[in-house]
Order: sequence, then C-alpha cells, then structure tokens
Amino acid sequence: MNDRNGIKWTREETILALDLYLKIPYKKITKTNLDVIKLADLLGRTPASVYMKVCNLASNDPLIKAKNQSALLNGSKLDKEIFNEFSCNLEDLALNVAYILKNDHANDHYLPNVLGEMPDGLYKDSIVKQRIGQVYFRNAVLKIYGNKCCVTGIDVTELLIASHIKPWKDSDEHTERTNPCNGLCLNAFHDKAFDKGLITFDSDFKMVISSKLENCCMDDDTKRWLKSYKGVPLHFPESFAPAREFMQYHNDKIFLG
Repeated sequence: MNDRNGIKWTREETILALDLYLKIPYKKITKTNLDVIKLADLLGRTPASVYMKVCNLASNDPLIKAKNQSALLNGSKLDKEIFNEFSCNLEDLALNVAYILKNDHANDHYLPNVLGEMPDGLYKDSIVKQRIGQVYFRNAVLKIYGNKCCVTGIDVTELLIASHIKPWKDSDEHTERTNPCNGLCLNAFHDKAFDKGLITFDSDFKMVISSKLENCCMDDDTKRWLKSYKGVPLHFPESFAPAREFMQYHNDKIFLG
C-alpha cells in the first residue's frame, strides 16, 4: 500500500495516533511495532510515518520532555491541539476513536464491550459513556506504568488497580476524571489504603504512612513489610507523570495523617 506522502494528517488520523500513544509503552513505539504497522495499514500510511506522528504527539508530554527522550520536536500545530484536547479527558478520546473506527468500517477492538443489558435511552447513553471512560482510564494507567504496581512492582494484572489520586467523585469530568496524570497503578492492598487515606505520597512522591495504619495491630512480618516502603519514592511511569496538584489534594483532603 502506498503511503499518502505529502498529504497532511487529518484530525481523525491524529486522534488515532494519540490513542496508539496511550496503548503501547513509549519505549516500544517503533516502526516495527505490530500496533504501529496495523494503524499504518488502516490509514494507508507507512509505519515510519505513523511512528513519527506518535513521537511528535509524545513531544507534548511533559514527562517525555523532562526525560529528554527522543520524541521528535517538529510536531504540527494540530498535534499540540489534539494532545491538549484529549490528554486530560480519555473518555472523550475513547468515544472519538470508536466513532472514527466505526465510520471507517474498521475493527473496533479499541472499544470495550461495556453495553451489557441496559435499556435504551439517555440513561444508557450516560452509563455507557462513563463506563467506556473508566475502562479506557484503567487500561491507559496500567499501560503507562508497564502493568506493574508503582509501589511494589508486582505485575499480576488481576491484582492491579488504576487508582484515582483525586477521587472520581471530586474530579472535574472534563479535565480530571479520566486524566492519566490523575492515576496510579497500585496493587489491591495499597490501592485500598490510598483510597481510605491510610497512605499517601509527599511532594517528592515518597510514601507516607498514616499513624492509624502504622500503629494498628498486625503481625511483625506484615509490619516490617508495610514500613519497608515508608519514605520510598513510587516508580514513575514512562509517560503522563502523576500531577503534583492531584497529590496535594490527596494529602490535604484524603490522607488521615
């Protein structure tokens, strides 16, 4: 298939490229990556073209800039607009991707099967939209953390949870609820402790344990295990670093001290 050389990327194509950026770890974005090749086939472009577009989008990610990685710096105005429009609202990104793929008669494997047995109407539309956002948020957060808990490094998917730093109920639906910078990949124990304010992370993203948890009754081995993470920084993701403002909210409003 001939690449559409000389033809500018459309808004729809750029949205699909951003979706791809959230689907695969940054280090695995290469011209030979099967997902890159698959999107290239769908768009009628070369894998090299898709690779460059994804890297251009990545150059708008503050964490990529901070790491001074090899994201290309010649991205277009459209790249920046798409990144800014959707990177804080994965729900809208997921819905746009689903719409684009459906219109292209393409495989909609990106769209989670979340409809279930719900009645038609506005209620169903609202629930489906919210559920799509939640599933996309979980998948994106686990992916950017390499499918590993950012505290323990455990990589058993069944035990991993995409934790909201600023709780879902308190978050702005357009800029915070499905913002990957408002997520941490935690194992089930630390997720629950974080959600209930029994642990948090300070301004350097080092773990702080509440006195309530630290002094509760538990066997010596568990206590040593729990305290071994005190003051230890979390493992940062490859992209979309946790935002300090969300962590500050958790420290001020959720953490029990």
